[in-house]
Amino acid sequence: MSVTSKRPLLSRRSIIAAAPGLALAAAWGNRAVAQSSGDDLPDAAEVWAETAPADAPPMVFSSETGKKLTLADYKGHVLVVNVWATWCGPCTEELPGLAALAARIKPFGGLVLPISIDVEGAAAVKPFYASHNISNLPVLLDPDGNNLDVLDSDGVPVTIILNPEGKLVARLDGAADWNTQTVFEFLGGLARKPADKPGVTQL
Repeated sequence: MSVTSKRPLLSRRSIIAAAPGLALAAAWGNRAVAQSSGDDLPDAAEVWAETAPADAPPMVFSSETGKKLTLADYKGHVLVVNVWATWCGPCTEELPGLAALAARIKPFGGLVLPISIDVEGAAAVKPFYASHNISNLPVLLDPDGNNLDVLDSDGVPVTIILNPEGKLVARLDGAADWNTQTVFEFLGGLARKPADKPGVTQL
C-alpha cells in the first residue's frame, strides 16, 4: 500500500483557517496544507509505508547559516527526514516526539532532520524550539517549499526514512508518534545491517 496515513489530506486550496501562519503559507501560493490531526497520534511504524530500498529524493535545503545541504551529506547515518512548518498543527504535535526519538537513536548514528518550510525561516523555527525545550534538533530550512514538489506531496508533515546507504526505505504522509519502541527497533535494525558502510556506529 502506498497510502499509509489515516489522516485526511486537505486540498491545496483549503489550508486550515486556524493556522497561525496562514498568511505566510499563502505567500508562496498555498502549496502546502496541514494534514488534520486527531486526539491521539498513531505509532508511526503502524502507518508508514515500507518500500524496497530506492534512490533518495533529490532534496535540497539549507542550514541556519545558509549552507546548502542535500541528503547525500548525511550518508552513513540512519535518517528520519521530516518536512514541517510551525503553522501546521499536526507538525507541531509530532515534533517533540521526533526530538525525543533523536536522543534515542543518536548512539547508533541515527539522525532526525526536520526541514521547515516556514517562509520566515529560522526566525520562526528557533522560537518554536525554545518554547518546546527542543535543543537537540538542527534548524534546517526550505522556505520556498520546493521539497514538497520533490516529494510529490500536497501537504505537511511528510516524513521519509533512509538507511545508511542513503536509500529510501519508508515514508509517511501525516502526523504520528515517532518516539515508540517499534520505531526505535526498526531504525536500530537498519543501523545493524552488515551492508552498512564502515564507520557507522553499531548497536
